Amino acid sequence: MQLHDVWFVLIAVLWTGYFFLEGFDFGIGVLTKLLARDRQEKRVLINTIGPVWDGNEVWLISAAGATFAAFPEWYATLFSGFYLPLLLILICLILRGVAFEYRVKRTGERWQRNWENTIFWASLLPAVLWGVVFGNLVHGVKIDAHKEYVGSVLDLLNPYAILGGLVTLALFTFHGAVFASLKTVGDIRERARGMAAVLGPIAAVLVVGFLGWTQADQGDGSSLIALIVAVVALVAALGANRLGREGWAFTFSGVTIVAAVVMLFLTLFPNVMPSTLNESWNLTVSNASSSPYTLKIMTWGAAFATPLVMLYQGWTYWVFRKRIGTQHLAKAH
Repeated sequence: MQLHDVWFVLIAVLWTGYFFLEGFDFGIGVLTKLLARDRQEKRVLINTIGPVWDGNEVWLISAAGATFAAFPEWYATLFSGFYLPLLLILICLILRGVAFEYRVKRTGERWQRNWENTIFWASLLPAVLWGVVFGNLVHGVKIDAHKEYVGSVLDLLNPYAILGGLVTLALFTFHGAVFASLKTVGDIRERARGMAAVLGPIAAVLVVGFLGWTQADQGDGSSLIALIVAVVALVAALGANRLGREGWAFTFSGVTIVAAVVMLFLTLFPNVMPSTLNESWNLTVSNASSSPYTLKIMTWGAAFATPLVMLYQGWTYWVFRKRIGTQHLAKAH
């Protein structure tokens, strides 16, 4: 295995970690409207991710930075061709972070309601748009002989990519509901389990349709195994949720996301961005990568920094592992 193959795998790991962690993060944001009955319950849901949401986004920054350094041609074509959806995601992430911090700075009803609406929409839109982006990434886009995207924004809204957006929205919201049941106590915990029981079958239908389409279009034996793992894990998550085993339900819903993302990268390799105009114009791990010397230096840096980041983030989740409920909140802001 050459270094550009190794970095493709590492970038896949970073994206997988991001969707596993930010998946329930976005899901909680969506559930502030679907699950919470009042402002106190919204505070509970937001507090379940309060200590970790910004750490989860480190995986996105790392994935984008690694792509820029290891595969500059991939980065340039991806971020220029997908400029509008990626810009919308960035704006949502900025507004979402501001909303978490500013929501409690004033006690006015309108002030807090506006920031709560911001949290909802700035969680829902990226949950959809990431599916659209990766759907196009795997399915292929209009790339010419100069490695430039020559399509339009409307070309990105094809049926496969739209289905991908629905899959990520449903799966992330289900993942968030399972996380909410794991991290809360009282009535909201029971309703989170009920919400997961409703969302799970919807997510299952969408996941089977999307991954099945992917497998039929460009899959092989390894991607088929990942597909089976994703579906079985989702069924197991639903079963564990029904039995009230929230820890196992969260584990299995996470495995579903991991397996689904792994399948997408398996079907993508050795391409990083396929061209729908001419296969010879595909961006691949070899023609889009940096020099071997650059990849070597990056590998040494990643070998040192990655374990430290993972240990710190693991420690954060351990420190804030306890359940919370409305009784644990300070006097209302």
